[in-house]
Amino acid sequence: MRHITGTKLAWLLTAVMLGAPSAAMADGGWASAAPLPTPRQEIYSEVNGGLIYTLGGLADKAQSVLDDFLAYDPIRDEWRELPPMPGPRHHITLAVAEGRMYGIGGFTGGFPNWKPMDTVFVYDFDAGSWSETTPLPVARGEHVSETIDGKIYVIGGRIGSTPTAATYQEHVDTVSVDVFDPATGVWSKAADAPTARNSAASAVIDGKIYVVGGRHYDLQHEGGAVNVNLAVLEVFDPRSGTWETKAPLPRPSGGISAAVVKGKLLVFGGEQWTPTKLVIANAWSYDPAVDQWSPLPDLKTPRHGTAAAAIGERVFVFGGAVRTGAGDVATNETLTID
Repeated sequence: MRHITGTKLAWLLTAVMLGAPSAAMADGGWASAAPLPTPRQEIYSEVNGGLIYTLGGLADKAQSVLDDFLAYDPIRDEWRELPPMPGPRHHITLAVAEGRMYGIGGFTGGFPNWKPMDTVFVYDFDAGSWSETTPLPVARGEHVSETIDGKIYVIGGRIGSTPTAATYQEHVDTVSVDVFDPATGVWSKAADAPTARNSAASAVIDGKIYVVGGRHYDLQHEGGAVNVNLAVLEVFDPRSGTWETKAPLPRPSGGISAAVVKGKLLVFGGEQWTPTKLVIANAWSYDPAVDQWSPLPDLKTPRHGTAAAAIGERVFVFGGAVRTGAGDVATNETLTID
């Protein structure tokens, strides 16, 4: 296992543990943390045992697909390289259940040759090795995945419009919700989401799944297509099997990431394709108790296709791209939520 050591933030994190304020806490804004070993975008994250994990991604102007498995230690401010997954993927989601890490779906190929995959990779933390389990009912990427009560919920994203679909233009957005039970290895269906979308973000608060933002790939009458950003926030309750619509994100954004701190949903960055191309720095906090959004300090580096994860009161947003579609970076920024 190789360690990629970060900067002086390791000292700052130690100081926080001892009660001293970090730079981020002192000025109320973002601070830099150890960057990823290499730049990448279109990644997701998961937290387990005090570490933040991420898988694969797109690199080299969205033309190279990665297979590496990385863990970030916020105390040491360093990245660790773990055994790579069985195949390269981007837009592959992560979920932890029954003490194992699951890498679900995603795409192969650099843009525009994105082929959706139905594979489900499983990492055994004790054995330190990968295997595969029951594949997805339908290959998909750009979806979200969350675990509740030991079951993994896979929501939305893009699926092939035909069984042989292998390019970006051949995908369609889906409302499908598939549920995996690791104990039995069986997939089942849950109630469809109200909105078909891709590149959304999700998180779990009080046993419910919050799905926010993203975009819809709209086909045009003349034969083209356009990515239209969404602001909608929808909440799924697995116990009742029902969806609710809540207050929308203040700014429609696709390619966003999310985390939860103190029972609030935090959303970061994004990109816009129409009416103009731009990358978004905004960060937002949603309070479920009052169904309201409020602004957080903007990211220092506007990005889309990032991953976000929280350890305690500190949130980390890493990777992503600084231009619409490409411009991958290794940037890692951290913010302490008061």
